[in-house]
Amino acid sequence: MTSIDLDGESIEPRRADTAAPRTPSAEDFAAVQSSPQFQELRSRLRRFVFPMTALFLVWYLSYVLLGAYAHDFMATEVFGNINLGLLLGLAQFVSTFAITALYVRFANRELDPRAAAIRHYLEGGQA
Repeated sequence: MTSIDLDGESIEPRRADTAAPRTPSAEDFAAVQSSPQFQELRSRLRRFVFPMTALFLVWYLSYVLLGAYAHDFMATEVFGNINLGLLLGLAQFVSTFAITALYVRFANRELDPRAAAIRHYLEGGQA
């Protein structure tokens, strides 16, 4: 695990055999919230969540509008009794699972290490 540098203090990871974590004060939370590390964490989260949410909402709204106003298009048979509307509806579920998987991967790689470093700092990294 890496160290975190909040307000110019470099804090090394706490060993597992040390005492229980301390309870951070409101001032500690305010200091961390204004730190560049927390701002970067929040920025990375927003850069992923907002575009992905917008993309999914456009995709979902397009499906609903096609279903409401493009009956002939949605009724286009692809094979047998399977039409385009059914396939696009099933794709809604697939895209939901895909977005969830992308977020989990992103959070594990980008967010969780940063959040863990900040938590370590709050719980035991400062004297």
